[in-house]
Amino acid sequence: MKLCALCKKEAVVDKYFTKKSVCPHCKGDLHICLNCRFYSEPSHNKCLAPNAEFQRVRDKANLCEYFAFKETNSIPPDREKEEAGRRLDELFKK
Repeated sequence: MKLCALCKKEAVVDKYFTKKSVCPHCKGDLHICLNCRFYSEPSHNKCLAPNAEFQRVRDKANLCEYFAFKETNSIPPDREKEEAGRRLDELFKK
């Protein structure tokens, strides 16, 4: 699952994903360092890709060619309550 780093809601990324793609929920840019699997706060240039150019702004669209959308297994905050209810129903179902 892919989550928007800005609003923490699920971002649907299809084959038409471009550097200009925006989140359907918050309208924030999706092709940003914060959404990239190579983003690493403690790393040099905050990036694990050794040849990536330095990006001064990390929450706005950029032209980095190493961008790969970060995958997560966690449930988006807006669906946690719904998922918890479903699991409880499943647990106590007879």
